[in-house]
Amino acid sequence: MKILMIEDDRTIREYLGQELENWGYKVVLVEDFTDPLKLFNETSPDLVLLDVVLPGRNGFYWCQEIRKISKVPIIFISSKNQPMDMVTGMQIGGDDYITKPFDLYVTRAKIDAILRRTYGMTMTDGSMTYEGADFNSGKGILTYGDEEIELTRTEMMILSELFSAQGGIVTRQSIIERCWQGEDFIDDNTLAVNMTRLRKKLRDIGLDDFIITKKGVGYGLKKD
Repeated sequence: MKILMIEDDRTIREYLGQELENWGYKVVLVEDFTDPLKLFNETSPDLVLLDVVLPGRNGFYWCQEIRKISKVPIIFISSKNQPMDMVTGMQIGGDDYITKPFDLYVTRAKIDAILRRTYGMTMTDGSMTYEGADFNSGKGILTYGDEEIELTRTEMMILSELFSAQGGIVTRQSIIERCWQGEDFIDDNTLAVNMTRLRKKLRDIGLDDFIITKKGVGYGLKKD
């Protein structure tokens, strides 16, 4: 899973960023605060860690801008610790608010909890297994035997839905809503293209027909 950190304190940014990577997350650090939304659009993160006090426009502003285009989870991390600051953060679309100085393990627990609620799976080790295939969402890798493939963010989200169903059928609409939150123009053809690419990757490591299609309904993982 990918985390975008919008934090202007270099020490906190690099320290927390390294810890998150040690836990298996992919971390993108904002260095230019004139337009963090640009990097958000380029990287499509699964969660945003957002400071309130930033150079130029504050974190409340950028939260509102992100909410115009995405439902991605947002956690504020800020030295502004007054109740009204926290209320404001939640009212404009934040999912949680952590005050500085923060406890590293509490922060990790909050991140894990929000990702679990949002994406429906445990993120502390990021691993699920089905019929001999091991899917590690934290690293974005699927392993089968001695072979492994690296997955894109969309492919990870698709497999998260399918692995969570453990052989059940997931509707096309459910997958679309999970993978492309807030993007109303997405249709079945976009999903079909991504499924074709993912199936090719799976075939390359010996997982032929690993994803099955139930006509008129959706997709699932095959049962032996």
